Amino acid sequence: MGFRLPSIIKRSSSSKSVGVPKGYLAVYVGKEMKRFVIPISYLKQKLFQELLSQSEEQFEYDHPMGGLTIPCREEVFLDITSSLN
Repeated sequence: MGFRLPSIIKRSSSSKSVGVPKGYLAVYVGKEMKRFVIPISYLKQKLFQELLSQSEEQFEYDHPMGGLTIPCREEVFLDITSSLN
């Protein structure tokens, strides 16, 4: 399964993601849609790619928040990203 990384990065650099430094992207996680700013290097990581697959299945890269929406609990997201650091 391939990922359309250029479309993800392009969406993250839209005017809705003000305050996101170069080399990072905004993601929204959990029921509360809490915003996190993460390094784009996470996109290469296997665990994060699994989250992207879930996101693609649910949202098909149409993310209403302006950043990437990750459909998982905030605790799961934090566990995964902490293991990537």
